[in-house]
Amino acid sequence: MKTKTHLGILLTTCIAVTGCSNNNEAVKASTDTVDVTTLRFSHFMTANDNINTEALEPWAKKIEADSNGRIKVEIYPSATLSKPGATYDATAKGIVDIGMQAQGYTAGRFPLTQIAELPGITNSAQQQSCILHKLYDEGVIADEYKDTHLLALIGTGQGALHTVDKPIRTPADMKGLRIRQPSAVASHIIEATGAAPVGMPASDTYTALQRGVIDGLSFTWQPIQAFRLDELINTHTNIPFYNSTFVISMNKDKYDRLPEDLKKVIDDNSGAALAANISKVFDVSNDKAMAAAKEKGDVMIDIPDPLNDPNWKGPLIEGSQKYLDEVNATGLDADAVYEKIKATSKTCAV
Repeated sequence: MKTKTHLGILLTTCIAVTGCSNNNEAVKASTDTVDVTTLRFSHFMTANDNINTEALEPWAKKIEADSNGRIKVEIYPSATLSKPGATYDATAKGIVDIGMQAQGYTAGRFPLTQIAELPGITNSAQQQSCILHKLYDEGVIADEYKDTHLLALIGTGQGALHTVDKPIRTPADMKGLRIRQPSAVASHIIEATGAAPVGMPASDTYTALQRGVIDGLSFTWQPIQAFRLDELINTHTNIPFYNSTFVISMNKDKYDRLPEDLKKVIDDNSGAALAANISKVFDVSNDKAMAAAKEKGDVMIDIPDPLNDPNWKGPLIEGSQKYLDEVNATGLDADAVYEKIKATSKTCAV
């Protein structure tokens, strides 16, 4: 969407005063105009979510500043323009210009990317973003995003289990529980523990937990406060059994229609640097949300190395292998990508 913006109208008139000639000389007014491209950015987070306020809004302002006002990014939070699980496709089709969604919200759409969500891969959101962008740059996962212009692949931090009055210390404690899952990776692992995975976007979890539709949820720490879940949950198991990822992309035709200098503005403000900046906000926010829960007096159970824990090792390996087998069955070499991701993880350690 383009609009015309008047940069300025200069009107100067010489007015005769005592002692001057009666012949006044008028200066012709001139009007300069410039095309402004407005980009509509859709995501599912709330407007007051700190990822929106501390990362996305500053990014939009920088795009506008670097383009001298020729690009304006309008952010539409809370899934007002596109559903959480359909935002990537809405971006590809041009329904929105820029979109951010969790890859796990669209089952089977980003199978190789989601291998990076498996347990034991990353320790932080920033490390995961580094892994994802190296895989993209090397062409390992690039085909999964070829129908859009990729802006960033983002790690959000390690997942945890959060419940109401239901301490989870071993997989036996999960049997029969209904646990919200954000992706196929988390779903397989939750199922391997004997719990029932329930898929739903983050925005639906508060009501589902309040009404007893679910007994608990798998989440990174940052959204706990953003979606006010800290009002309901009081028991947490810090177990890094999956790592969620996000993608921010732009409609390809919208990008291609930009003049070269504005494409450069977009390019200079996207990629691995943008992902690292957003992931840093996730890492800091995850720590703050966890500290707030401890201060509130919530029950905290720590299982820092579940792949070497005798109780948790089995379900985590079983769930991970089930996901890899599913991807292999589609004709993709999931095992090779898994080995590549593990090697890349070491180079991205922070």
